[in-house]
Amino acid sequence: MSATLPLPTDQQPAYRDRKRLMWLLSVIGPAGVTIGPVAHLLGATSEAWFFVSIAFFYGVIPLLDWLLGEDLSNPPESVVPRLEADRYYRWINYAVVPVLWGSLLFNCIFVATHELSWMAWLATTIITGSMLGFGLNLSHELGHKKDWLGRKLGLFNSALGGYGHFSIEHNRGHHRHVATAEDPASSKMGETIYRFVFREMPGAFFRAWDLETERLERQGQSPWSLNNEIIQAGLVTLGLYGGLIAAFGPKMVPVLAVVAFWGAFQLTSANYIEHYGLLRRKLPDGRYERCEPHHSWNSNHIISNLIVFHLQRHSDHHANPTRSYQSLRNFPELPTLPSGYFGMFLAAYVPPIWFAIMDKRVIAATGGDVKRINFLPAQRARLMRQFGLREQP
Repeated sequence: MSATLPLPTDQQPAYRDRKRLMWLLSVIGPAGVTIGPVAHLLGATSEAWFFVSIAFFYGVIPLLDWLLGEDLSNPPESVVPRLEADRYYRWINYAVVPVLWGSLLFNCIFVATHELSWMAWLATTIITGSMLGFGLNLSHELGHKKDWLGRKLGLFNSALGGYGHFSIEHNRGHHRHVATAEDPASSKMGETIYRFVFREMPGAFFRAWDLETERLERQGQSPWSLNNEIIQAGLVTLGLYGGLIAAFGPKMVPVLAVVAFWGAFQLTSANYIEHYGLLRRKLPDGRYERCEPHHSWNSNHIISNLIVFHLQRHSDHHANPTRSYQSLRNFPELPTLPSGYFGMFLAAYVPPIWFAIMDKRVIAATGGDVKRINFLPAQRARLMRQFGLREQP
């Protein structure tokens, strides 16, 4: 897509981001996961408090998405340079980091130092992991930027969940191979999320290590040096987790394990729904066609988009990876999800529901062209029979 030169300031159209103040909800949002522990410390005796945050994230948000619908508005291209230069949006990203770290540390220490029922323990660790998944999305937003501070802060933040390889794999691996059979982070039609997780999680790490090894070897450095960003992030994780275990004892081990896994699984859940079944065509020279907006599933549901920094406008994100969240656009006639990510996560966790919702949408989005469908090989023949598809020359 061609760049648009900014107009002189006195000729730019009047425009104000209607969501400008609402983005601040992303700064205070992570603190919401502390509701249960804070209520307990203040003397509340009902365990229902430990489920308030879970009910909000996985119940209220999908409901609000359904009630309030979509925001299809786009900023005029002529004001995008001004939006990109507005430091307000970047400082919102930066401001989330201490709230995120403080909320996670508070909850983990609380769980490790208080006697709780197994339900309260699990509810608190799960919602803390969900918040960590939000943090990995923040790392995603920061890691795509060209400035050194943003990228390093994204790397540092991903270390909170022991997932420091994420930015490397995502930026240099996933964006290159997205919507192809070779990409471990692009799910295939007929593939359950539970099968996907065993391909995506280890595949992401090994691809990140290979990419970082190649980068360092080009510079004549060892992959085992401190210049390896995966090692840098790993040392932050090791120091943080080691310090917590040393300070609060072995009870901290299962807390950190569940929180880290669930945070990573939330990222995997997003990867699963973002490109499900979509495939870029292979060109005669063996390369894949350029990634276009129709190679990603899009969602404009307003509430969940505010929470995930417009990640759900995923089509524009892949077409223009360096474009910041406040400038991402909607396009007409894109593959579109029927709900925001939180609602789609719940559908994905029950595969028959997911397949019933999404498989027909894959067929509609691709026009039934099997060269544009990323099939799970073991399910290809069955799905082609089910939808009356035929191989094409």
